[in-house]
Amino acid sequence: MPDNIYMSQIEEMKNTIRLAIHGKDDVIDMVLCAVFAGGHILLEDIPGVGKTTLVTALAKVMSLDYRRVQFTPDVLPSDISGFTMYDKNTGEFSFREGSVYTNLFLADEINRTSPKTQSALLEVMEEGRATVDGVTRDLPKPFMVIATQNPIGASGTQKLPESQLDRFMVRLSMGYPNHKSAVDILKGDSHEIIREMNPIIQQDDILAMQKMVADVHVSEALYDYAVSLTEATRNEEIFTLGLSPRGSIALLKMAKAHAFLSGRDYVIPEDFREVFLPIAGHRVLLSTKAKASGSTLTTALLNAFGSVHMPRVSQEF
Repeated sequence: MPDNIYMSQIEEMKNTIRLAIHGKDDVIDMVLCAVFAGGHILLEDIPGVGKTTLVTALAKVMSLDYRRVQFTPDVLPSDISGFTMYDKNTGEFSFREGSVYTNLFLADEINRTSPKTQSALLEVMEEGRATVDGVTRDLPKPFMVIATQNPIGASGTQKLPESQLDRFMVRLSMGYPNHKSAVDILKGDSHEIIREMNPIIQQDDILAMQKMVADVHVSEALYDYAVSLTEATRNEEIFTLGLSPRGSIALLKMAKAHAFLSGRDYVIPEDFREVFLPIAGHRVLLSTKAKASGSTLTTALLNAFGSVHMPRVSQEF
């Protein structure tokens, strides 16, 4: 079983973040799962629903060094990965760090900047390091990217390439708050609440919990189940693009993280059910035939998930 101290800290983090983010417990859970699974997060929604507030609160409770870049059309790749500059006093070139040299990098409105700048994130998201002028430098650990994007079609936006979307472990949507949560938002000041938040865990705790997630037990039947779920998204009648092997790995990692946050050191089939849509929603494309029949992406994915037999797994191993 996961360490009781860590479990109490996770619950404390959830409760603290809820002070600033009302009525979004499912989103908070998925964000924490992605963090402990060692993945990157894409938050897609309209402006003003609390995406940046959530990220700021997360950085505060996890004691993370945090940098935010507003991705406007004039942001350059060198702003992200850094650059070398000639120092006339020493007669040598010196390196100037870019914004990604941090623990938590917030790419705000990532789909408003140029494709060239977006691609500058690819190496750091995949490998945790950046190369400038032939020199590769490791980024701090832990390291994660959380990007926000406005819905496609909003003013000044452009579609992210599939290669970059695939590097986000999950895509989440905040959505409008319900009536009670909206009232609670009006009664409080989220910026003041975040300023008063105290760190709950340290960076070493995050690395330790990521190691515990990696060690969560997965039975042979569930490895087969994960692959079968992946293959269900490759039905050419319904999808023109299915889950890649990277998506399959993300599915397994998130299932492990969900088990860990549920207080278990073993995965059960229901863990896959909870994380399937956030994993698959941005990685697959619906076929023209499926669209013409009135199917939505969510409906098609739920049908694909339901088409795979859920195995019975013993909790003894």
